[in-house]
Order: sequence, then structure tokens, then C-alpha cells
Amino acid sequence: MAFAIRNLSVLNYANGFTLWLYKAGKDDMETVTAPDYFTGAAEMLTVGDVMLISTKAGARYVSVSRSEPDGVDTAPMI
Repeated sequence: MAFAIRNLSVLNYANGFTLWLYKAGKDDMETVTAPDYFTGAAEMLTVGDVMLISTKAGARYVSVSRSEPDGVDTAPMI
């Protein structure tokens, strides 16, 4: 499956920071956290935003580490 904008929701927004929820549907965590998976939302995502990704196997927080028209990358949160 590919990125689906309808599965991306804002949980909270303040001072230019957004906390997102992405319900991955049938995609697994490896697919969803791969580079450029979220390119379809590049105009909405900002470096430093946090995403809670929910898959059938579990959930994970990641941060947006790159957001440009040609691609979006995420990084695991530690």
C-alpha cells in the first residue's frame, strides 16, 4: 500500500509544532518509516514535527527530519 493522506491526522498543534497520527492500514512499520513514504504530505509536514505511527503490529513515535517537495524523511525518537 502507499501513503494515504486520509490516514494522517493532527492530534495537536502549538507554536509551529504539530503532533500527527498516521494509521498505516496494511503497511508495516518498515514500509512507513522508509525514506520518502510521506512525500505526498510534504507541504504539511515541518522538520521537527512528531508523528505517532500506528500499525497492526504496534506503534512508534518518529520525528520529521527532512521535508522538501521531493521527499520527506523520518527519524526514530530516542
